[in-house]
Amino acid sequence: MSEENQKIKVLFRHRSMEMGGVEKVILSILNNLDPERFDITVCLNMNQGELRNEFPKHVKKIYFTDGREDFSKNPLIHKLQLVRRSLKLSRVLKNHKISDRLLGNKKFDIEIAPSYSTFSSVTGSSNKASRKIGWFHSEINLPAMQPLVPGILENFPQFDHMIYCSQKIKDLMHIYYPDLKYPEESVVINAIPIEEIKRKAQEKIEDLPEGPVFVSVGRLHSRKGYHKLVDAHKKLIDEGFYHNVVVVGSGEEMKNLTEQIRINNVQDTFILSGNRMNPYPYVKNADYFILPSESEAWPLVIAEALILQKPIIATDTGDVGQMIKDRETGYLINYETDEMYAAMKAFLTDPELISRIRKNLENIEDQFDNQKIFDAVEGILENLYQKNQ
Repeated sequence: MSEENQKIKVLFRHRSMEMGGVEKVILSILNNLDPERFDITVCLNMNQGELRNEFPKHVKKIYFTDGREDFSKNPLIHKLQLVRRSLKLSRVLKNHKISDRLLGNKKFDIEIAPSYSTFSSVTGSSNKASRKIGWFHSEINLPAMQPLVPGILENFPQFDHMIYCSQKIKDLMHIYYPDLKYPEESVVINAIPIEEIKRKAQEKIEDLPEGPVFVSVGRLHSRKGYHKLVDAHKKLIDEGFYHNVVVVGSGEEMKNLTEQIRINNVQDTFILSGNRMNPYPYVKNADYFILPSESEAWPLVIAEALILQKPIIATDTGDVGQMIKDRETGYLINYETDEMYAAMKAFLTDPELISRIRKNLENIEDQFDNQKIFDAVEGILENLYQKNQ
């Protein structure tokens, strides 16, 4: 048997590679799984997103449809291409013969859905012999999740193993759905590429605004709480507490937030800078980091800001309270505009608090153990593979 045939064949199925926490987790896992032991393929529904070309060289990438980046700039042709893509994708996902052909009719030992968006693609795979892994990153009780819950619950028991990115995410599933037939389960927190973050943070960028700067990195989605942050910022500005907010990211709320910023007349001090392939210099060069989200699991951006030793204001959601010690390595708040306002005011007016937090952040990276995380993932894959032999 050749060395290639002895490797465990692993398929990751994902929607696309827009900049986001799940996508960063996928890349960190792909970069650290042993290529001598694992033959890895990634299949994207759409070859789309800022991170679509960031896969390591030994990972094979397959995609079902082109990304928007490859479409015409002509609005009419662009619209036609979107419709055609939608039809093609629907056909591919419904017909295993087409998707199997695009995958080279290769039989994988393990198939992985890194988020619920591809749960059904993996559980419904024509390859019945493969072991199936789901990865879950969401708080199941959130109102915005409810339309998706029936599909998620239907897929859960069909997996051989479910990985949760935080203990809280796992606990919430069992609290709300105690009678669900659960597969084997593990909690594996997200890995942090510490040296890469530090290196990339040195990159030169345009100067940030003068005066104290709060930076945030995240997708512009209503759940991320940026509309509340605009209101808290406006209140502080009106009371004479000068500062700037810079948000790195884009998304469906861009238009609404731009309008809210205009109505509040804070265009000069609340800046939506759009997506950046490398957001770390913005975090490094700002004075403070803020995460105003309604919900998170184990947010990578918090770990990244800790590594760059930024005093953080963050909503106490998901496992954020385990990552940050309140008033020691950051400042925890509830998802309320008034609490955002009070925390930002404290950062702007209490130098003793900031000094204490900065001092406590000096050795913060000791709390991250990446090798333990990668070993855990490899262990799960090895164990599932052995069960099939």
